[in-house]
Amino acid sequence: MTNLLSMSTSDYNGTWAFIAQMGILFGAVIIANILRRKIPFIRKSLLPSAVIGGMLILLLKLIPPVKAFINEGFMEIVAYHCLGLGFISMTLKDSGKKQPGQGMTIFKTGATVVNTYLIQVIVGMLITIPLSLLAVYKEKLFPGAGVLLAFGFGQGPGQALNNGVILQTEHPYFEGANFGLAIATCGFFVACLVGVVYLNIAKKKGKIKNIGGDFIDETDENAKDIIPVSQSIDRLTMQIALVFAIYAISYLFLFGLEKLCAAATFLGNFGKTISDLFYGFNFLIGTVFAILAKQIIKLLKKSNAMKHTYTDNYLLNRISGLVFDVMILAATAAIDFNKLEGLWLPLILVCAIGSVVSFIYLKFVCKRLYPTYEEEAFVSLFGMLTGTASTGTILLREIDPEFKTPASYNMVMQSMPAILFGFPIMLLVGYLKVGLVESVITTGICAVLFIAFNLFTMFDFKNKRFMFKNKK
Repeated sequence: MTNLLSMSTSDYNGTWAFIAQMGILFGAVIIANILRRKIPFIRKSLLPSAVIGGMLILLLKLIPPVKAFINEGFMEIVAYHCLGLGFISMTLKDSGKKQPGQGMTIFKTGATVVNTYLIQVIVGMLITIPLSLLAVYKEKLFPGAGVLLAFGFGQGPGQALNNGVILQTEHPYFEGANFGLAIATCGFFVACLVGVVYLNIAKKKGKIKNIGGDFIDETDENAKDIIPVSQSIDRLTMQIALVFAIYAISYLFLFGLEKLCAAATFLGNFGKTISDLFYGFNFLIGTVFAILAKQIIKLLKKSNAMKHTYTDNYLLNRISGLVFDVMILAATAAIDFNKLEGLWLPLILVCAIGSVVSFIYLKFVCKRLYPTYEEEAFVSLFGMLTGTASTGTILLREIDPEFKTPASYNMVMQSMPAILFGFPIMLLVGYLKVGLVESVITTGICAVLFIAFNLFTMFDFKNKRFMFKNKK
C-alpha cells in the first residue's frame, strides 16, 4: 500500500493527472453556474453553464502557467468519448408511444435537420475553397474545411472535433481540430444570443405571449415494473453499466473492423481511411448497438424472461446531461487559439454567413411545416442546429416550459430519420479529405442532395402539392 500511495502521488502522468484535469472541468462549471445565477446579464443570455465554464478555462489559458497545466490532448479524448456515451444513453431511453399523425412530421423534421447540414456544408465550402487558393492561406487552410461548419454548428463540439481530426490527420498543416472546435464554440453563442434576441423581438410583435418559466424535471414515476430501489444494485449503477457495456461492444466492433481492414491488403491505404472514418463516427456505432440492446430488452420483457424494466428514462437523461456537459467543457477547453493564427478571417466568415443562412432557411421551412407552432419549432431547431440539442431545449423552454407543443417530441424523434438522410454526408468526409478537386465535387453533390431532400420536405403528400408558398 505504501508503494502504491507514493507512486500515485508522485506520478502525475498517471491517475492523478486524470483527477486533476477532471477537477479543472468540474471546478469551472461550478463557478460558471454561480456566475450564471448571480449575474443577470449572463443569466438572460441563456448560455449553458458548461459553455460559460469552457470560456472561463479559455480565459485562464491566457496565463502561460495555467495553459501549461491544462492537457489539451486529454480534453480532446474526453470530448470524443463523451459524444459516444451521450448518444447511447439517449438512445436507450423509452421514447413512449408515437403521437397520432406525427409520423410524417417527424420524418420531415429529420429531413429538415439534414437539409440544414447540407446548406451549412455548401456555405462553408463556398467560403473555404476560394480562400484556400489564395497564397496567404495555401499552407494553412484545407479547401474542404468548410464542411466543419455543419459538424460544429449542426452536431456540436464532439463531431466538430472528430471530423477536424480526420482532416488534420491527412493534412497536418491544417489545424482541423481547433478550427472545428472554434466553430462549435461560436455556434453556442449564436444559438443562445441570437435566440434570445429573436424571442424578445417576437414577443414585442405579439407572436409570443409568454417568455420564461421554470421547468422541473420529475423522476420517471410512471414507468411500470421499474427496477426496485431495494434491489442489490442501484438504479443509477444499472444505467451506467448498460451505457458503458454498449460502448465497450462498440469499441470491439471498431477494433475488429480495423483489423479486417488491415488484413485486406488489396484495399491499400483506403482500408485505413475506412477504419479511421468509422472511429470518427463512434457515436453512430454506439447508437446502432443501443438500438439493438433496446430490442433485446423488449423481447426479454415480452417473453417474461425479464421481470423488471432496467432502463430508467430519468436517470438516462441525467447521464446524457452529465456527459454532454463534460463534452462541451472539454471541447471548449481543448481549443488552442494560438494555432488558429492566420485562420481568423475564414473562421469569422464561415460562422457569420453560416448563421445568417441557417436562420433564413429554418424560418422558411418552419412557416410551412409547423403552421400551428411555428415559433416553438423554429427556436428549438435553430438552437439545436447552431448549438446542440440542449441549447435547442433551453430556448424552447422559454416559450413552451411544459413542452405542450409537438416541438420537443419532434426534436427527440427526428434523430433516426436524420441518420438515414445524413449517412451520405458522413461518407463524403472520407472522400473530400483527399484534396481540392474532391472538395469541389463534394460541394456539388451536397447541392444536388439539398435540392432533392427539399423537394421531399416541401411536398404535401395529403393534398398532392408543394408547400413552397406559406401554408398560413
